[in-house]
Amino acid sequence: MEIKTDEYSVTYDSDIIVCKGSLLLNSSAEYAPILNLFNSVAEKQIQPLTLDVRNLEFLNSSGINTFTKFIVNVRKKQVLQLIAIGYGEIPWQVRFLKNLQRLMPSLVLKLE
Repeated sequence: MEIKTDEYSVTYDSDIIVCKGSLLLNSSAEYAPILNLFNSVAEKQIQPLTLDVRNLEFLNSSGINTFTKFIVNVRKKQVLQLIAIGYGEIPWQVRFLKNLQRLMPSLVLKLE
């Protein structure tokens, strides 16, 4: 599965979701296809599922809201092990991923 534009891409292959580029969409409605991709992958219950944001350059508040909805959905299911990967040298990625971990304490956080 893949959503790709000139500004960003969100791809899923076997057990990893990779987000690249700049996610600066204007509203939750514009993020709906990405949330649908996330949720459809979660329904497959791949163990563990990895969310890789290392190559995500920018993420606005609507994007943060989309990731938060996804994490809350996964947390409700209580069956999916989720790993999030980001760069420890990029402060916004660290804050963002730690906030996701607060929402889902079982989230495994890997900062490279």
